Amino acid sequence: MCGIVGIVDAGGVSFPLYYALYALQHRGQESAGITTFNGTQLFKHKGQGLVSEVFDASVLSSLKGNVGVGHVRYPTTGAKIPENVQPFNFTFQGKNIAVVHNGNLTNTVELRNYFEEDRGQTFCTTTDTELIGKIIVDELRVSNSMTDAVLACMKKLEGSYSVVVLVDDKVYAFRDPLGIRPLCLGKTHEGHIVCSESVAIDALNGEFIRDVNPGELVTISASGVESVQIAEASSHALCIFEYIYFARADSVIDGQLVYDVRRRIGKSLHLEAPIDADIISPVPDSGTAHATGYSESSGIPFREGLIKNRYMGRTFIMPTQKMRENAVRIKLNPVKKHLNGKSVVLVDDSIVRGTTSRRLVDLVRAAGARAIHMRVGSPAIIAPCYLGVDMPTREELIASKLSCEEVREKIGATTLHHISIESLIRATGHNYDDLCLGCLTGEYPLCIKGEKSCPRHIDFIAGTYQSDLDEFKPKK
Repeated sequence: MCGIVGIVDAGGVSFPLYYALYALQHRGQESAGITTFNGTQLFKHKGQGLVSEVFDASVLSSLKGNVGVGHVRYPTTGAKIPENVQPFNFTFQGKNIAVVHNGNLTNTVELRNYFEEDRGQTFCTTTDTELIGKIIVDELRVSNSMTDAVLACMKKLEGSYSVVVLVDDKVYAFRDPLGIRPLCLGKTHEGHIVCSESVAIDALNGEFIRDVNPGELVTISASGVESVQIAEASSHALCIFEYIYFARADSVIDGQLVYDVRRRIGKSLHLEAPIDADIISPVPDSGTAHATGYSESSGIPFREGLIKNRYMGRTFIMPTQKMRENAVRIKLNPVKKHLNGKSVVLVDDSIVRGTTSRRLVDLVRAAGARAIHMRVGSPAIIAPCYLGVDMPTREELIASKLSCEEVREKIGATTLHHISIESLIRATGHNYDDLCLGCLTGEYPLCIKGEKSCPRHIDFIAGTYQSDLDEFKPKK
């Protein structure tokens, strides 16, 4: 997972890009970068660390121009090295280009071999994002059309991708035909923004317009917004983990407010597994919305039994398991007065490896809880994710090897219940066929070697139009 943003704004873009990336910090904490264009040249600054650590006012003031892109990185494909920090900048036939990408390609090795062995091209990074840049310039070399370049990408790329590309004074954004990773469009004070989540638009006091459609190319320039539908799939494959955990609760993802989805999940958790308890307590922050729904449905009081250190990052996306485990005690502190002698429903978004859950249960029990009923807003995660979430092997997933009762014993909870897949789907407001549930079912929406799949059919189509900026709606 990563966070991406592109802005065209007559008032300058460096500070707006910074604020947008700050709002998307939850999507990646390994590195951050910004590239801008002032009409004649690119300006860039990027580095490893949080957004606030990489940038300051003097750096932002040096990033001149009214067009720019930004990125926060969470590494999936590619090592944690400075060369892999995005955006990637280059020039081609007099054009100034910068690329940022959120997602994970499943045919990276094949594409890289093609460019290295058949085309004799070299690479500066180990990421799949550089491959996207190669395909784009390869097509621009013969057609000089970004529509054709994006069409070439969609025909060649396999996996998940939301991409923003700066080409001189324009920003282009496109999303894979299955819509696996999110992308949305908004209006700023003097221009437009495209970004991973709507919270980045909110950070600029902008106006959310709509989600970028799967398979769509959006072009933003000083004169407004244009759109081309490049491809359409028989059904979509929106990532279920965006709703369960990864997106911010105040984001709107593909028409659904994430907080409301999680609250509905919590209500379903109570209806599926009611329990006589004294308090409902979330694992903050990712379990908070789920816990409010459980409390509303059950009538059991909501109390914070664990208080989060707000200066800590998200442990799930820390690069090593040891770091994730050691961070729990620093990140969360039990409120003993709320927990001592109580029967507690502890609500979390998911159980991935199980070690963090064990430490959480131990914390609550050490604070005096007499019973700990674990309720989880995700079904059991039994299979790896190949499309951008850090769940790479079955060996790391506790539920791939153990039954629910065995997991309960392993983490030390009094009882354990995961939401059912059926209730989870209802909570999202989407159809079963429009969601990627690979990590929950072991069946994927595209072909992955050695895995069961039910691939969607994709048609490549034409159809160009220019938007009405007051009411920008997609047309067929």
